[in-house]
Amino acid sequence: MLTIDSIRRFAVARNFPKPTSLKRALQRMGFVQADPIRAPARAQDLILRQRVKDYHAGDIERLYTRLDIEEDFFINYGYVTTAVHGLMHPRSNSRLLLDDVWGALPVAQRRKAKLILDFVTERGTVHPREVDDHFAHGKVTNYWGGSSNATTHLLDAMHYHGLLRVARRDKGIRLYITSNHANGPSDPLERRLRLDALADLVLGIYGPLTSSGLSFYLRRLRYAVPQWEKEVREVLERCKQRLRCERVDKIDWYLPAGEKIGRDAVPERVRLLAPFDPLVHDRARFELLWGWIYRFEAYTPAAKRKLGYYAMPLLWRDSIVGWANLAVKAGQLEANIGFVAAPVRERAFKLELDRELESLSEFLGLKQYQTNYGTIS
Repeated sequence: MLTIDSIRRFAVARNFPKPTSLKRALQRMGFVQADPIRAPARAQDLILRQRVKDYHAGDIERLYTRLDIEEDFFINYGYVTTAVHGLMHPRSNSRLLLDDVWGALPVAQRRKAKLILDFVTERGTVHPREVDDHFAHGKVTNYWGGSSNATTHLLDAMHYHGLLRVARRDKGIRLYITSNHANGPSDPLERRLRLDALADLVLGIYGPLTSSGLSFYLRRLRYAVPQWEKEVREVLERCKQRLRCERVDKIDWYLPAGEKIGRDAVPERVRLLAPFDPLVHDRARFELLWGWIYRFEAYTPAAKRKLGYYAMPLLWRDSIVGWANLAVKAGQLEANIGFVAAPVRERAFKLELDRELESLSEFLGLKQYQTNYGTIS
C-alpha cells in the first residue's frame, strides 16, 4: 500500500539518477528551465549540476551548439531537446507564413517584422544590437513593466513563433538565425499524439504529481502549443484514462509511465537545490511531501522575506530540512544555512554538507567555502 512517505522517497530517488554526460542528461529530461538570476549561478546550471557528471557553471551555454537542443518556451522558458522542439512547432495552424504569424498585429508591425527577417536572412547570425542599430525602432514596455528596445521585443516574438532560433549566446545575449519548420499536422490523431507526448514529458519531469498539480502543468502547455490551445483542455481527460493513478490520503497521484514505487533507496547525501529544480518546482506538492511552505522570494521586498533572496532548499536523504542562501565574497563561497526546526546535529549530515559545498565551490571555479548556521522554528 502506498503512503505519503513512499511517494516522497520515490520522488527524490527518481529525480536524481546516476549522473551522466550533459547531452545524455538533457535528452533524458527533455526540458530544463532557465532563469537569468545568478545567486550564485543561474537556475539551469544549478539544476544540471545535480544530474551531470563534472558539470561547471555555464557549460550548457558554452556547449550549446553541440547538445542538440534549442532555447524555447515549454511550460516556462528554457532549453528543450530538438525532438521536443519539433513537437511544439510550427506555432501556427498552417504553413508558417509571416502573415499567418503576425496576422493579429498592426500592418506597420508586420512590416517591421518582415524587414527584420530579411535582414537576419541576409546577415546570417545576428546580435540584437546589430538589428537595433540598423532599424532603431524605439522603445516599448516589456513584460516586466520596464523599457526595452522595440527591435529586441520583435526578435523575442519572432523567436517564439519559430521564425528565428537562437544560434548561441555571446556574453549571455542571444544571437539569432532564421528558422524554418515543416507544416504542422492537419490530422487530429497526430495532434493528439503530439499533445499526449508533451503531457508525458511534463509528468516525466515533474512527477509524481497530484491531480491538481498535473492540471496546473498541462494548462501551461497553452504556451508551448498556442495553436492547439483548445485541444489542450482535453489532454487531462485522456491522462486520466492513460496514466497510472494511485489514491493516497484522499489525494490522487499520477505516476510516470513504466515507473514503479517500491522501496526506493535514497542515498545519505545533502543536496542544495535550485528554486526551479523539478523536485521543488510544484510548491503545493512540496508542502504535502515535506510539511512546510517554501517560497521563492527574489521578487519579494527585502523586509518581507522569510527565507532570503534566493533560498535554495536543503535536501538531506529524503527530507528537506531547511535552506541555504549562497553568495560569492572575496573569491569564497559563503553559505548561510537556515533550518525548518532545530539544526541537524548528525555527524553524517555535517560531512555531507561539507561535501556538497565543496562540490558547489568547484562547480563555480572557487577554492574555498564558509558555512554560517541559523535556525527558524
